[in-house]
Formats: sequence, structure tokens, C-alpha cells
Amino acid sequence: MAQTEKKGGLLRKSSASKKPLKEKVVLMYDEIFATEDPSKCNPRFWEELFLMKVNLEYLEGKLEALDGEELMKIKDNINCLFQHCIQALGEEHPIRVVNALQTLCALIRGVHQKNKSTSGFDIINMLVGFDKAELCMKNLMESLDSLLCAEGSESLKSLCLKLLLCLVTVTDNISQNTILEYVMINSIFEAILQILSSPLSRREHGYDAVVLLALLVNYRKYESVNPYIVKLSIVDDEATLNGMGFVIAQALSEYNRQYKDKEEEHQSGFFSALTNMVGSMFIADADEKISVQTNEAILLALYEAVHLNRNFITVLAQSHPEMGLMTTPTSPIPATPVTPLGTTPPSSDDEHRLHSGKLCLIILTCIAEDQYANAFLHDDNMNFRVNLHRMPMRHRKKAADKNLPCRPLVCAVLDLMVEFIVTHMMKEFPMDLYVRCIQIVHKLLCYQKKCRVRLHYTWRELWSALINLLKFLMSNETVLLAKHNIFTLALMVVNLFNMFITYGDTFLPTPSSYDELYYEIIRMHQNFDNLYSMVLRLSTNAGQWKEPASKVTHALVNIRSSSHQRPRRLSHPTSAEANFTAISKYQLVIAKTKVKVNCCLEKKRKLEAIINHFNPKIESYAAVNHISQLSEDQVLEVVRSNYDTLTLKLQDGLDQYERYSEQHKEAAFFKELVRSISINVRKNLAFNTLSQELLLKEFSTIS
Repeated sequence: MAQTEKKGGLLRKSSASKKPLKEKVVLMYDEIFATEDPSKCNPRFWEELFLMKVNLEYLEGKLEALDGEELMKIKDNINCLFQHCIQALGEEHPIRVVNALQTLCALIRGVHQKNKSTSGFDIINMLVGFDKAELCMKNLMESLDSLLCAEGSESLKSLCLKLLLCLVTVTDNISQNTILEYVMINSIFEAILQILSSPLSRREHGYDAVVLLALLVNYRKYESVNPYIVKLSIVDDEATLNGMGFVIAQALSEYNRQYKDKEEEHQSGFFSALTNMVGSMFIADADEKISVQTNEAILLALYEAVHLNRNFITVLAQSHPEMGLMTTPTSPIPATPVTPLGTTPPSSDDEHRLHSGKLCLIILTCIAEDQYANAFLHDDNMNFRVNLHRMPMRHRKKAADKNLPCRPLVCAVLDLMVEFIVTHMMKEFPMDLYVRCIQIVHKLLCYQKKCRVRLHYTWRELWSALINLLKFLMSNETVLLAKHNIFTLALMVVNLFNMFITYGDTFLPTPSSYDELYYEIIRMHQNFDNLYSMVLRLSTNAGQWKEPASKVTHALVNIRSSSHQRPRRLSHPTSAEANFTAISKYQLVIAKTKVKVNCCLEKKRKLEAIINHFNPKIESYAAVNHISQLSEDQVLEVVRSNYDTLTLKLQDGLDQYERYSEQHKEAAFFKELVRSISINVRKNLAFNTLSQELLLKEFSTIS
């Protein structure tokens, strides 16, 4: 017998001598779709119906086949079916409960297909009727809550969660889904937490529970008080938070595994920058890409947990041995999300990755602003080996994964930001992502400055990446200015250098770090000179870029003077004690010369009048010693011997930043993101995920 015939409810096709033979459940559905009450002729109709195996496709297809008028004619029967489904959820016989749950799923999806263009109120009326909606939905939510909290069948719990996901995603914009008002009033929050806190339940249902919670949190979050937001923000149970962290880590690890498998199939010209901390970043060739869909629903869940609940930060360092992952090296669960982003001009798939990347960087932004999270990230006593896959580029070989150092997690965050900076310089420039990336670095530096954390990190890689970014902006000025205000990003980069120059004594590990900083500035001084020339040209013209370019001009005071001079800072250190003594002297010099510097700069407003200090001395040193090209050590020797001839302009506000605000700046982004997730969740609730075969096998021993 053909499978298609079974799906259509036919057990036998019609012929000249025989009528078509249909499944009994299909015949019962046909009675429901008649205008009369099917229980009139058969008082046991509803009792028998829920003993029949549900034919999801036929039931949904029948609903879709009706036009609006025909559907309204059988509205009473639809309401009756919905109400009897709810009653069946309280039955002791699990087969009835299973069939009732699946029937509800089919009803909700089928009515949704007929009411795509109408409001949620029409869906409520068609399913249950306005007059009985409040009581029926209360009974439904209480039954689902009881099933989720009971120690019974895991299959029943799975169906309950799928039904709730059907209910939540019945409209693309979940804030327009008025059915959710009843889910707000009759909360299932505690049931979701119970699933996450139980090792067995979260392995089976954790993913659906976390996605469901993420969607419920986003229902009218800016318009009214959402009880799920309030309750999530105060969760402090360690088992529950660890359970949520486990589910998120497992989902992202699975994504990492899939991507790595794909990467191994493409041995040339492809990049994977994946971390076990959050998700992924991948860059592909223009001709072909490694295609693995990012999991926006899980990233949204991670965002809501980090953004709403400070206690969730504590689980970022928790390992989950129950995952049974054989990964080397090991690392904590998601703490540093990075973007899935292509290097080719955006297609629809690229847009998806751009949105995922933005969400990941927003998560990192929330972490970088949190005092407790920063304390954890910078803790020298909590070191991790983080496997960061780097792009094999022409000027560097792919780094080996062996012998990864154990470092505080903030080092991995900075590595990711550096990797992002150097690998996304393209004509289809992701300006928004770059701004967020630089902001993350700045916020981490602000914490280090405030708490005087001397992080042992290879800062030169960051400085080099920032300088190359400025070079890229200048080289592509015409193309980029047609689409972006590149001066905003340039100003942020310049102020990062100002942060190092002005406050580096509070967070750079040693005075020799200053030597490396100024060596890098001197070595690449032509880039700063070119940037100054560009912004000066645009700031003196009466165009749209005059004001933003002027800001960059003023910000370049210290850097341009540093590229030609050396600030009065330290005598050459000879010991660890001398290092910190010199740093203290530097702070004293800065304080004493503040008035002098400000007066001097008031008189010398044109930056081109700044006296070239270092280059003549370097040239003189080379001439005296008959050296055509100085080594790095020789340049540093010149720098150290000429420390005390430069004063700095102390710029205000370098260690200040505007805190992240979702409602005022990101509301539109999250609205579209949640819409996309809602559509995707509904689409992936396929027929086979609701199959009864395994359920019937599970209950086969029931008499």
C-alpha cells in the first residue's frame, strides 16, 4: 500500500466496484468538518477520537482547504474539539493525552495557516471562542504545567514543549500573538526551570525549554511588564543556571562540531575562527562557503541570560562533564561570542550571519560592561586554554593548536577582537560590527585602568591590528565614505591609542610595554600622518564630514606628537622595583605639567606645528654610528635616552563610555531577530518530530 495513500487517510483507493476505504480517524475528522455536532449520533465520539492515532497531515490539510466562510460554519465544532482536547489532557490514559496534544498542535497550526493575515483575536475565536477563552486557556496552561512537572513520560513532556512552541510561534511577530496573554497570566516559568535543573530532563528537553523561554521573554518586552523577564532576572538557583548554561554550551558545541566537520571537507582557502566559548566566526572564499546555519535561537537565549541575570555570569566558567565531549583543549562554556560573517558581498545567507555576528558582539558588550564578569575574565587564578581557529592568510601560517597557553579569559576575548579586526577588511565593510568590536576592547581597557589590572598580553598584536585598520580606512576612503561615517570608527581607534598613552601606566604590565607602544607608533608614523592629512583636508572644507573629521584631528594630538617625540615618562628601568618607581614618577610628571600643556596647546592649535622630536634623533644616531637601517633594539635605545622632552595633552573622557541600552538603540534589531526565530522554529516543527510511533512503543505495556 502506498505511503501517500496512508498520509491522505486512504486505506484503499476507489474503484468501479468498491468505495474508497478511509482510516476511522479520518472519517471522524470528516464528521467534525460537517456542520452538525458529531456527538449527537455518537455520544462516545470524543472519547473514541482520542484513542485513534492522529493523522496530522490530513487534519491540517482539511483546515487549509476550507475558505473563510466554510471555516466559520464549523467554528462551533472546532471550538468543541479544542475544548475536548484540553479535557483529555487530564486523562490518566497516556495515549489519550498524546493524541490530544498532537491534535492541539494540528489545530493551532492549521488555523494559523487560514488566519495569516488576521489578528491573534481571530485565531483565539476560531480555536476556543471569546466567551470561553479565559477559562479554557487557564485549564490548558495548568494541564501543560502539570505534565511538564510530573515524573511521567519524557515523550509527553516533549510534546508539551512542542505544543507550547506552536502556540508561541503561531504568528511571525510574537508580540502580536494575543494568545500569549494567557501564557503570561498562567505562567509556566517554574516548569521550564524544573526541566533545566534536572540532568535527565534537560538532556531530553533542554533545547526546546531554552528556546521557549527566550521567545516568551521577548513578548511585548518594551510595552508592558513581562513576568518572564522579571522572574528570569532574579533566578539565583545554581543548579538551574548551570542547567541553562549546559544546554546553551551543548548547542553551540554541536554547531562547532558541525562546522569543523565541514571545514575538514574543504582543505584549501577557507577560514574557521571558532571558539568553544560561544559560537562561531567563519570567513569563506568568494567562490564557495562552508555553510552551517548559525543557531540564532540559542544565541538569543544566551543574550537574555547574560543581559537580564547577573547570576548567570557565574556559570560561564563551569565545565559540564555530562556532555561527554572529548575536546582538547578544554574551555569554559560560551563567554565570548564572535560573529559568523562572510567576506563576500552579502547575500541573504550573509545577512543572516551578519545578524548573528551582531548578536554575538552585543553579548560580549554586556559581558564587558559587567563588573563581576570582568573580575572573572581578568582573574589570574582562573586560567583557560581557548582554542581559537585562525584564518590561514598569505602573511601568516595557520597556528598550531598544540601548546596553547593557560591565560585569563580576557586574553581570549582580546584575541578574538584582534582576529576580527584583521580578517574583515573588505569593501562590503561591516561598519556596525567594527564599532562594536572596538567598543568591547575599550570597555575592557576601562576596567583594567579602573582596577589597575596589569594584564600580561601581547599588546603589540592589538596595536598593529588597529593601525592596519586605519590604513584600510584611508586606502578605501572614497568607497567607504559613500556608505559610512568612517570618522566615527577612526576616532574610536585613535582614542584607544590615547588611552594607552595617557593611562597605560595603570594597566600595562611593565614600562617596557611603553617602549613597544611607542616603537610601534614611530614605526608606523606615516599612517598617522596620512590620517591627519586626510581629516585635516576634510575638516577645512564645508562638507558633511567637517565636524566628525575635526574630532579626529584633535584626538591625534598625542599620537602624532608621540610618533615624532617621546612623552616624559620613565628613566630606563633596571629592575622590577625601578619599573614601578618610574611609573609613579610618570604620574607625578603628568600632574605637574597639566597646566603647562594646556596653555601651550592653546597657543599652538595647528597640529602641524608640533616639533618632530624622535625622527631627527634616530637619524642622528644612525649617522653617528654609520648604520643605514636601525634594528628594533637600537631604535628603542634612542627612545629610552630621550624620554624627558615631551609633555602630553591630558584628554578628558578617555575612560568613559556610554552603557549598552537595548530598548533605546536595539529594539528594532531584536524585533526582526525574534521574528526570524519564530518563523524558523515554526517551520522546523515538522511532521516527523511529532510522530507517534515511538510514543506508542513507549506506552505499549499500558493495558
